[in-house]
Amino acid sequence: MTGDATPGARVWRLPPHTRTGAFAAVGGAAGVATAWALAHPAGPDVAATIRVLSDLLGATVLGLCLLVLLQRGDRRPAVPLPRLWRPMAVASAAWAVAEAALLVAAAAETAEVSAGALTPVTVGHFISEISVGRIGVATVLATAALSVAATIAFRREAHWPLTPVAAVAVLALVARSVTGHMSAYTLGPVLVAAHVLAAALWIGPLIAMALLLRGRGAWAQLLPRYSDLAWKCVVVVAITGAIDAAIALGGLDAVVTTGYGRIVLAKTVGLLALLALGWWWRRRWVPAAAAHRATEAVSLRNASIDVLALAVVFGLAAALATTA
Repeated sequence: MTGDATPGARVWRLPPHTRTGAFAAVGGAAGVATAWALAHPAGPDVAATIRVLSDLLGATVLGLCLLVLLQRGDRRPAVPLPRLWRPMAVASAAWAVAEAALLVAAAAETAEVSAGALTPVTVGHFISEISVGRIGVATVLATAALSVAATIAFRREAHWPLTPVAAVAVLALVARSVTGHMSAYTLGPVLVAAHVLAAALWIGPLIAMALLLRGRGAWAQLLPRYSDLAWKCVVVVAITGAIDAAIALGGLDAVVTTGYGRIVLAKTVGLLALLALGWWWRRRWVPAAAAHRATEAVSLRNASIDVLALAVVFGLAAALATTA
């Protein structure tokens, strides 16, 4: 959208309902930049910025699916199912592009060449012989399939069940994470999967609501339900994250003597700040929205603030994956 700042001048502005997504991208990039400042030269890899964008897009797709569950049983849902398909198609397509970029980056790192120097033979070997490559190409295909299915559903205004979509999104979100360092430990992949999914369910539905909710009545209907879910996600993220960090660090001294430890410390501080913000929202924003006292503009503003803060922690988490 455009607006007149001065006579004869036109200023481009994002539509209000898409600004929260932009805040997510900015927050994720800020988190990665913070991790770089804390850990350089031990990491993170430049691909961490792409990774956090991929994680945020995947969380958005899963969050869109969850809106249906949050409205289950409502005679007049705030977001009818057909309205979900268009943003889901766009988010899934962007997710597929991000995953493809990550696949190329991983292939280049494995071959120890620049991305521009990759050959078809090198890429073919990577995606056929190396587990990271096979998982990467499967994720690209899964996310691309989600985009195609959502596009078809949008054109047909379909009322297809979202359970298969959510299942594919979950698998695509956790596939890369469960093959990391925690895969060497008993129940490690389970803990990592729980951590990733809880984080996605924390931020994803909030981005989805910002994209699709119209009017204070819709926020009154869904925000209290999301708030109850968010606190459950916080508990899971905190417990699984603490276990992961304890195993990876091996001792308290590593918290300040290693780049990885300093990022973990920053992530912990960020999580505590998010807990404080969530407590404040539950005292102020959620009751006001539930009572129809918070306008749509206020709810969008608060959602953007929350998503921005969450995305910074997402950026720190993405950076950990490529930090020594």
